[in-house]
Amino acid sequence: MKKVLILYILLLVVFPVFAQAVLTARLSTVGILPFETQGTGVNQADADEATRLVIAELSSWGTMNVLSGNQAQDAEYLVKGQISRANNRIVLNATTSAAGSGRALNASKEEAASLSAIPFDSFCAQIAENIPYPNYLLGKWRSTIDMIDGPVVCIMEFRSDRSIRVERFDTWEHKGSDSLKYQAIGTGSYTYAGYMRRIVTINQRQIETDATVGINLTLEDSLPKYKTVSVGGLRLLFDEAKNNLELTYGGIPCGDNYSGASVYPSANVFYTKFTKIQ
Repeated sequence: MKKVLILYILLLVVFPVFAQAVLTARLSTVGILPFETQGTGVNQADADEATRLVIAELSSWGTMNVLSGNQAQDAEYLVKGQISRANNRIVLNATTSAAGSGRALNASKEEAASLSAIPFDSFCAQIAENIPYPNYLLGKWRSTIDMIDGPVVCIMEFRSDRSIRVERFDTWEHKGSDSLKYQAIGTGSYTYAGYMRRIVTINQRQIETDATVGINLTLEDSLPKYKTVSVGGLRLLFDEAKNNLELTYGGIPCGDNYSGASVYPSANVFYTKFTKIQ
């Protein structure tokens, strides 16, 4: 009986850890083949150093498993590079391909006066442009907007099959001295395209972003206007720990303010900041 009890206790301790591990985003494997020399003015030591610097840069991101040496050929994506000299400048070229099909995903190029002057962060960003990034949106997230008549709250769980479980989605409205808040529940789906953090220009505005997201929700017990919520092209930025996110372009609509700035700064209300709670 004691053994059964001990086993049960271990399961209680281990299962939450396992469940959390299931939510951990899967990393793509990327194999870096040894860089090759082309033409004169470069040698094998230059090629070896270029290979080392690319591996070091990509490995530092924590967004993919980088394989090298004999293991590189076992990766899902392969990077084949060359180093050359042209007009007294070092030139790096690389091609990223899908290992299974051999299909080229993109080509990369950088050049500088010396190998040490090559911007390897930029070069590697080109290399990884079309490699799937981990989905850091997986899990349960909460957003809270403080209003003069109480908080408006959203709790949604983003699942690995690209579905959404809406545990709570407050919709809000303020007119004159009256306010309404309905606590909805529902389901939905989402699209997610992650990439290395970058700055994009949208409507002449520079936006820092880690991913592009689209969200479609069907809600029950919401204000009539929000029975369905559909937004695309959202730009999402995580903190370094991936425990907080902000929609740096766009937002998820949830309310309307008809009573002016004394109630809320804008006429429309959006969920834009979320904290991971599970």
